[in-house]
Amino acid sequence: MQPVYKRILLKLSGEGLMGDREFGMSPEVINRLAAQVKSVRELGVEVCIVVGGGNIFRGAKEASKGMNRSVADQVGMLATIMNALYLQDALEKIDVEVRVMSGLNVPQVCEPYMYRKALNHLEKGRVIIFAAGTGNPYFTTDTGAALRASEMQCSALLKSTQVDGVYDKDPRQNPDAKRFDVISYNEVIEKRLAIMDIAAVVLAKESKVPIIVFNQQEENSLIKAVCGEGKFTTIK
Repeated sequence: MQPVYKRILLKLSGEGLMGDREFGMSPEVINRLAAQVKSVRELGVEVCIVVGGGNIFRGAKEASKGMNRSVADQVGMLATIMNALYLQDALEKIDVEVRVMSGLNVPQVCEPYMYRKALNHLEKGRVIIFAAGTGNPYFTTDTGAALRASEMQCSALLKSTQVDGVYDKDPRQNPDAKRFDVISYNEVIEKRLAIMDIAAVVLAKESKVPIIVFNQQEENSLIKAVCGEGKFTTIK
């Protein structure tokens, strides 16, 4: 299998790390993801990762119950750091060199995000996990992923989901939902398709970073998507 992309950013949802659990992380899911990341890296692809925190804390949901939104989002950012450290450990156990870089300053556990240092890590063959989103409240991890993909000059942003692409409506609730193999940024924005935060799609459009939406649960789905095989939707 030959990769289509030289450098990618993989966006993982926190919920996607739970597996069959209602809360927290599934070691089986994380170890499977780590193995795929290693395989992609061995193909010569440079890899960045952004992981959400919804498996631990849902900032917006808690804010709607009366919690201050800024504080809730900060707690959510800390949850992404926890997930990043867990994923880092899984990768290091299979001999993948990895660095966690955070938008929040937590020097005891991870590096602060610095643009040039991040590029240096990639050039040395290290996987980077970007944690804590942009470091600011009111920005989703999707937007953080689009921002880091743009800054790192990634060839593509791979969005891991629970479905095999972009649909005109939720296929899990609507059997007649229409799936797209390819769709434009503008269509996603105009139709307000809920595959990613609109701000993230706008940023990816401006930076000309294609978004590849694939099903995390399918076997070797990440490797296939990186090589342009399997079932996925391309937003470009």
